[in-house]
Amino acid sequence: MTMAMLTSKGQITIPADVRRDLKVDTGDRVEFIQIAPGRYEFVAATQNVTQLKGMFGKPAKKVSIDDMNKAVAQRGAAAR
Repeated sequence: MTMAMLTSKGQITIPADVRRDLKVDTGDRVEFIQIAPGRYEFVAATQNVTQLKGMFGKPAKKVSIDDMNKAVAQRGAAAR
């Protein structure tokens, strides 16, 4: 089991073997994802959002920005 200690400033040093396994380096981002009350998953957030392109296939129809804004306004008005 790999452990780390929390400093008085709320910082931790990620052990080298964990950094290697997650393929993270200085300046990389990581995320803390709550998976249950009091339990978090620590994951590397090193992928660029452009890598998600095409993940879900082509949309059935194109939607304009104006249509999106109208839909948001309608949902917002309905929520009040």
